[in-house]
Amino acid sequence: MPRKPLPMPNKIEITIVKILEKGECPLGHEVGEKFSWPDDMGKMCPHAVYTLYPAVDVLRFGGTFPWEDDPDTARLCCPDSNNPVVFEIRRIKSD
Repeated sequence: MPRKPLPMPNKIEITIVKILEKGECPLGHEVGEKFSWPDDMGKMCPHAVYTLYPAVDVLRFGGTFPWEDDPDTARLCCPDSNNPVVFEIRRIKSD
């Protein structure tokens, strides 16, 4: 029996919305910075990329997070406990 093709993944935009604690990212990321997934992965802190990847895949393939008000977004922090950078991941629906 042939497999059904996977749906085309949605585009993802990631925005830095806050930097907690001291308000400075040691790698120089700043509030308002935007990234396109996967094109800008190399511009992001590798630890943030590893942290965001599972949520990015959920949104890319149509999933949602029940605790988020907007089904097309998720917010996560990088693992730096001294200066957590808060990222908003937004699904840009494909046509």
